[in-house]
Amino acid sequence: GHESYVTFCQLEDGAAFTCSADCTIRRWDVHTGQCAQVYRGHTSIVNRILVANNQLFSSSYDRTARVWTVDKGQVSREFRGHRNCVLTLAYSAPWDTSCAEEAEARGLLVTGSTDGTAKVWQVASGCCRQTLRGHTGAVLCLVLDGPGRTAFTGSTDATIRAWDILSGEQLRVFREHQGSIICLELTEQLLYSGSADRTVKCWLADTGQRVRTFPAHRRSVSALKFHAGTLFTGSGDACARAFDAQSGALQRVFRGHTLVINCLQVHGHVLYTASHDGALRLWDLRGLQAPCHRSSGKRSLSRLFSNRVACVTAAPLQPT
Repeated sequence: GHESYVTFCQLEDGAAFTCSADCTIRRWDVHTGQCAQVYRGHTSIVNRILVANNQLFSSSYDRTARVWTVDKGQVSREFRGHRNCVLTLAYSAPWDTSCAEEAEARGLLVTGSTDGTAKVWQVASGCCRQTLRGHTGAVLCLVLDGPGRTAFTGSTDATIRAWDILSGEQLRVFREHQGSIICLELTEQLLYSGSADRTVKCWLADTGQRVRTFPAHRRSVSALKFHAGTLFTGSGDACARAFDAQSGALQRVFRGHTLVINCLQVHGHVLYTASHDGALRLWDLRGLQAPCHRSSGKRSLSRLFSNRVACVTAAPLQPT
């Protein structure tokens, strides 16, 4: 397995993709736990990966992002231009358009870095189309809207910024947090932000107007997931929480991890939480609408990926 801690994991079509501080990415058979492929090339910590459009994208502390062939494990493109660590990335899939400029731009990778910028890359050529400047601190997280035209970036400067990724224009700034923006979650017209100020805020994505503040945790909010009207949060206090997204009411607290929770995912009636304590825990969400109570994890799957698990995402096993 990996020779150092796992920083991220994505489950996709019966396979688990993990990246690690050992500078590698691995593909695993989730049924047997056996490693099927090792992707080598990065020279420092691989921070994030994303499997999309039959391609594997990665970002690293070596200041690069890369795209790999999933089956052969070979680098097909490198994206160089950031002056510091690349922390986060998102992929904008091709879309149907009659505009020649947009047609040329189809298939874009957006990356965020500790150099304070986000960059928009044309995947086919590796060329940087736009550099998004405006933050005064590291870009820690980013999400794209449904069409893949607008990027939202969160930073250590305590702001969120919205950008047109084709023109590079800054559309709006979200200001109210008192600490670094650690995680973002976008659902339809609502943007949720988790911060080092221990709160989650809900915004109208199109206007920047704040809708609600969730006083979520005793420490920094490190992970967010919206599912079926419920907002799930994870924190440095080692707990996950479930809130009614409309009313803001706390529905449940999930206790069992011993270190920061860095990622959340929901499939059906199961909540997955991944933590620096090395555990990937599964929680039964049935009866979630009942009065708030504590839950205890019953199962750990971290053995599938070896060493410390920092984050996990998963593709739906079936439509929900």
